[in-house]
Amino acid sequence: MSSERAELVERILGGSRALSTETVMFHSAIAEQGGLSAVESKVADYLARFGPQTPKALSQLSGLAPASITALIDRLVGKGIVARKPHPEDRRKVLIEIDGAMVAAAAPMWDHLVKRVREACEGYTDSELETVLRFLADATAITHESTSLITQRQSTHRNR
Repeated sequence: MSSERAELVERILGGSRALSTETVMFHSAIAEQGGLSAVESKVADYLARFGPQTPKALSQLSGLAPASITALIDRLVGKGIVARKPHPEDRRKVLIEIDGAMVAAAAPMWDHLVKRVREACEGYTDSELETVLRFLADATAITHESTSLITQRQSTHRNR
């Protein structure tokens, strides 16, 4: 790898780290407004984006251990953020559903960020935006995989 390419990769890693930190701080600020932890807020986001999910599906989406998801769901139910509903096709299962009013109440907190990202996109060509989309998809998959690896290691370590 050339030194120029190595420098670019290091800058991407640094930029990704900075974005990750700012993203966590942003989500923590939003979560705090609703009396949630950042993780509770992000699991609620899975439900807002993907609709009702089983606890197993939430575990898979988040990469978190099933026991952690169960405790988190209990907290969210207690806070009135989600409800357990019978699964329409399998009565042995339960679906976790987010309260739509909570989603609507949180939406205005996103207005500034969404507006500014749309404005930033205006400075890129369609081809550049396609490259950004490809990178985001790759980075998302790598981050999810990394979360799962850490969770699996923790679970294995606890079971020893």
